[in-house]
Amino acid sequence: MESIPRWEVLSLCGIGTWVILSSMFNVTQKIRSLTQPWVSSYVVSTTPITLMIQKYHNKYLDAFFSALSCVVSVPFYTAFLPLLFWSGHCKLARQMTLLMALCDYIGNCIKDVVCAPRPSAPPVRRITATEDEKENALEYGLPSSHTLNTVCLSGFLLQYILSYTQNDDAITGLAGLVIVCLFVFFIALGRIYLGMHSLIDIIAGLAFGLAILASWLSVHKYIDYFIVSGQNGPGNALEVPEAERFASFWAVLCFLLLFAYPTPQLPTPSFEFHTAFNGVALGIVIGVHQTYHQFHHESVPRVFTPQLTLPAFLGRLIVGYPTILLVRFCSKALAKWMLPMLANALGIPVRSSSYVPSLSVSASAKKLDQIKQAGYIQKLFFFSRQDLFEVDTGIRLFQYATLAWSVVDLVPSLFFHLGL
Repeated sequence: MESIPRWEVLSLCGIGTWVILSSMFNVTQKIRSLTQPWVSSYVVSTTPITLMIQKYHNKYLDAFFSALSCVVSVPFYTAFLPLLFWSGHCKLARQMTLLMALCDYIGNCIKDVVCAPRPSAPPVRRITATEDEKENALEYGLPSSHTLNTVCLSGFLLQYILSYTQNDDAITGLAGLVIVCLFVFFIALGRIYLGMHSLIDIIAGLAFGLAILASWLSVHKYIDYFIVSGQNGPGNALEVPEAERFASFWAVLCFLLLFAYPTPQLPTPSFEFHTAFNGVALGIVIGVHQTYHQFHHESVPRVFTPQLTLPAFLGRLIVGYPTILLVRFCSKALAKWMLPMLANALGIPVRSSSYVPSLSVSASAKKLDQIKQAGYIQKLFFFSRQDLFEVDTGIRLFQYATLAWSVVDLVPSLFFHLGL
């Protein structure tokens, strides 16, 4: 068994150290005190621009921009990414999944650090046509996640298509860039039209999106190679102990990222979104690493080819989506039973905001009063100021990690046995 690479140890230690130091020195509060007043003043001062755009509102534009927002929402990508895996474009799917998780983490971190308000409604007219939009409206404003995600994912998709088709034609590339720019423009315009964001939120979404995209394009090949091989450079297949080390590294990384997240002024759904995509990234990475040579290598059949015809692909969808929904239901039920029991055995006081009624805040507080001495596991979390740990976070992480694993491991295995 090879020794653990130094960069893995340093990266995990670096994140852990940052969590401790940022908590000790109140880094989040200090950054917020500097940025929040400035951003809030811009939100107020750009309200006339929002009202000017909304003067042209009608039912057709309402429907158009609401539908466009759904196309780039988190639920859309949750349904779209499995389709990419099962269509044979596995490399694109896993890289877009990790990029989406990165965008979600950075965007939501900035939201909950700055805690800038959305445009005041009224006078702004806010349109929330779906339950997803109503939940998005509970988040803070800057940056616009829709704008940030659209810049990153559409830009990366364009790069992948040009690379996959090996098209060096400048006109084709320019046409693709124009289409991406128009798409980003309409998404950004729609967020202002729907009253969900101010101009400063859109500008921040564009700026951070371009920075993340540029960074991702420079490192995505190395990250992908590490995922499929577990190594930093070309080499032989991993032995079992190395595969276990790889899984352990990603599990610890995802666990630390749950703590490396700012505490907002008021509770928002942003951390829940981060936890979900954190779990998705963990499940995808571990599942792909374990089954790369079986189901995710570059020679797998792709849709619209003789090896994967359209009827066979539709059969995959009919089998795949109900399977992952069943896995999600079962994993959630298992986590709701298992995690509270494990926390109780380890002496960790926990609460549940929604998943486990018996662990509501009032019930958990009574249990906390009965604890006379902190256990060893609790002492590991000395850098956390929480008296009670939210068990819903662990349930959500386990649920989405299992869901993602089923997309790349369990479901492809079913396809193989069913001849799909």
